[in-house]
Amino acid sequence: MHYGFYELILYFFLYSFLGWCAEIAYAAVRHKRFLNRGFLNGPFCPVYGFGMVLILIFFGPELDSFLFLAIGCGVVAVVLEFFTGMLMERLFHCKWWDYSGYKSSLGGYVCLPFSCLWGLGAAVCLTFLQPWLIRLFLFLPQWAEKTLAILMTVLCLIDFLSVAGTIRRVQKKSRIEEIASGMQKISNRVGGAIAGSIVKRMTRAFPNLSEKGENSLFTARVKKEKSAVFAEGCGFYKLVWLFFIGAFLGDVVETVFCRVTMGYWMSRSSVVYGPFSVVWGIGVVVLTLMLHRYRDKSDRYIFIFGTVVGGAYEYMCSVFTEIVFGTVFWDYSKLPFNLGGRINLLYCFFWGVVSVVWIRNLYPPLSRLIEKIPKKPGIVITWILTVFMVFDMLVSSMALTRYSARYLGETPRTAVERMLDGHFTDERMERIYPKAIIRAVSGDFAPKQPAG
Repeated sequence: MHYGFYELILYFFLYSFLGWCAEIAYAAVRHKRFLNRGFLNGPFCPVYGFGMVLILIFFGPELDSFLFLAIGCGVVAVVLEFFTGMLMERLFHCKWWDYSGYKSSLGGYVCLPFSCLWGLGAAVCLTFLQPWLIRLFLFLPQWAEKTLAILMTVLCLIDFLSVAGTIRRVQKKSRIEEIASGMQKISNRVGGAIAGSIVKRMTRAFPNLSEKGENSLFTARVKKEKSAVFAEGCGFYKLVWLFFIGAFLGDVVETVFCRVTMGYWMSRSSVVYGPFSVVWGIGVVVLTLMLHRYRDKSDRYIFIFGTVVGGAYEYMCSVFTEIVFGTVFWDYSKLPFNLGGRINLLYCFFWGVVSVVWIRNLYPPLSRLIEKIPKKPGIVITWILTVFMVFDMLVSSMALTRYSARYLGETPRTAVERMLDGHFTDERMERIYPKAIIRAVSGDFAPKQPAG
């Protein structure tokens, strides 16, 4: 089922509220008192809302098995919670939650028991609560839906800015030695009863943030000395280079695989300019971000992690391209152990093998090689590559959209569409995307036969 934009916003707030209620109940049972466990002052936990919106968008009717649905929701929880925790640590320089005490944790951001609980709860909501909510939303007028969505978004944005602003001011003005004299002095220095209440609420809800040390919310930021090494660590510049390397290698591997298994050469590129598979490039970036710190883990651990995350990532990419472009670029319906034709067990195992090979054998030497690039030329080249890929993906998106429209019999209405028809004809698009399957008006799919 496809949801409207404003409808998804309302679902976001609804499930954010339900997630906040669950956090409150958990804190009440564990700490025997009321604690607002949300980042915001209002009764919302956005991570739950984002998670359920992603699940509503990406998980279609082919997930008719409750077990598959729970597993899929659990995987979404792992990826979302990991990157949310990492992002908040980067923004505020402290961990908001820490699962390091659990054996199955990954960097303290996620752990298996809570991810399983998240997946089970989301599957229950999707199976039993969501059908009732869909019927309820049918009675809501469109004007009321739009007005309510905009109003709640504005209020939530104001709430977020007030909390984030207070935290940054506290970090800027506080000093480690002032922690010992009590939270009240910090609140007074920041100024205002609202700021003071936010600080106190944060320290009650997230006790680890008030501890001394690097993970403290109130530890002043120390400016790091600029390194003379290009793309040191795992920051933006290195990830851009890894994206291009992964996109190129992924295209080469898939092209050779098609030649060996099918007997003819076939383009596996995701873009109209250059041999780059965007799916592989983004996949490499995601795996690197999640595993580069934990490359000392066992091969079995990395294989299982790569199998699960890689399969979920490929599934979501398939749904995304179908929703946005009306086109499916791969179909595994004829292979055993497939899920809606979007993924199959064999290729999920392949993601696991690639994860082990990448983290163990390819990433370390490539990381060292990238860091040997002179800093100033490296920065310039990185931005050139970034601009090129953004342009390439934009043109590819427009060409694919127009390709699908032509197939459905839509005539060009603007000069841009006429230009796309002239430069990216059906023959050219079939050479670039020989396995593309275009969604027809009826909802069926019509495959394009590979050239040659």
